[in-house]
Amino acid sequence: MSAEVDLLLQEAKESIEAAQNYRSELQLRLHGLNQARKQVRGSSSQAREALKRHFSELQSSASRLLEERLSALLLEVDSIEAESIKPLDDCQALIEHGVGQADELLREGEAALRCGLGEKEDKLGSFTKKALHIQLDSLPEVPALVDVPCVSAQLDDSLLGALKERVSRHGAVSSYPPVQIEELQERPGGVLVRWCKVDEDFAAADFRLQCRRSGTGGSQYEDAYIGREQEFLVLHLDAHTDYQFRVSARGEGRTEWSPWSIPQTGSTTLAAHEWCPGTEGYVLSSRRNIALRNDSVSRCCVLYSRGPTYFCGQTLTFKISAVGALDHRDSLGVCVDDSRGEESLQRDQAVCISTNGAVFVNGKEMTNQLPALVLGAAVTFDMEMVSVQPGLHGDGASVAKLRVTIGSGNREVVFDWLVEHSLDALFFGCSFAHSGWKVLVF
Repeated sequence: MSAEVDLLLQEAKESIEAAQNYRSELQLRLHGLNQARKQVRGSSSQAREALKRHFSELQSSASRLLEERLSALLLEVDSIEAESIKPLDDCQALIEHGVGQADELLREGEAALRCGLGEKEDKLGSFTKKALHIQLDSLPEVPALVDVPCVSAQLDDSLLGALKERVSRHGAVSSYPPVQIEELQERPGGVLVRWCKVDEDFAAADFRLQCRRSGTGGSQYEDAYIGREQEFLVLHLDAHTDYQFRVSARGEGRTEWSPWSIPQTGSTTLAAHEWCPGTEGYVLSSRRNIALRNDSVSRCCVLYSRGPTYFCGQTLTFKISAVGALDHRDSLGVCVDDSRGEESLQRDQAVCISTNGAVFVNGKEMTNQLPALVLGAAVTFDMEMVSVQPGLHGDGASVAKLRVTIGSGNREVVFDWLVEHSLDALFFGCSFAHSGWKVLVF
């Protein structure tokens, strides 16, 4: 009987635990559902406000433009009227002056005819002289109506039709942005952002990626990338800090950008790659990720990383920002230690590429060769663990086989490299015999 009770108790406990887990999962899904509802409600509210604000601004602008155009046309009418009326007013004044003279002359003539015989001769003589002076046969010319401006307004009714057609196609509402962030991958001191189109009918010409620091004291979004690629490595990010990323697109032949994608939060736990300060012959940038070979020393020496910060599974990239003269001792690569006094990474326990494109493994040159390094060139190192083997000397130490891929330009070389398995991470380094070389690491 006791065994049956114990069994029932065990089953009850398991059922209670299952119910608790079930309730927790349902609560998580309910939280996710509430977040989804909040996104729909919030984005709809924002879309309404954006539409109202945009069309209100359009109405104000259109009203102002129409009023300005009406004022300009009325000013044209006023100007034409003033210019056309002035000669008519002048002609009218001349005619009215002539009418006044004729009235005065008529009064004098009638008076001369009525005067007595004693003064008639003088009056008639004076009247005749005055009549000859006025030139009664000379009349001012009055312009014909066809020669006088007839002001009219030409109004094209097609404007309203064209406006109606454009307004009917102006603006759009979509359920989803045409592009969305697909993946966020941490990199040393940065995050690799990949995005994709979710609207296949949207012909994207350019993409625009923005980034900002999350949380309290967060910054405004700032442009990180504008171009045709669908991925970008955002650098200079603080480790263990959340950042928000969003992306939009611009269609072929369009100037406006699409709505932003749903922001995604990402971060990196990997400290940024840095060159080691204090190495003679090299000047570093403030972030220590850029090294410039100067001419302070004549001998060639290796500049190492600040520590062993390169791990298998990562991609290490060197970008050439400036170039100098070539030398067979030049090298860019990865090594097990930061041995001082070396003049090149073309040595044991290191793999590297020279500026002329030659690849070296443990100091031996491979037959395969990559393109020579030029301004703007990027060299990538990728490594993955293949196997772990017993040591060759029977001392209990194991040896790891790493599959190394070095890429430059559109070519790459792949080979296996044996290193001590106890190593957790590797150094990287560079050496240049001549000044002028500048290299960025990330």
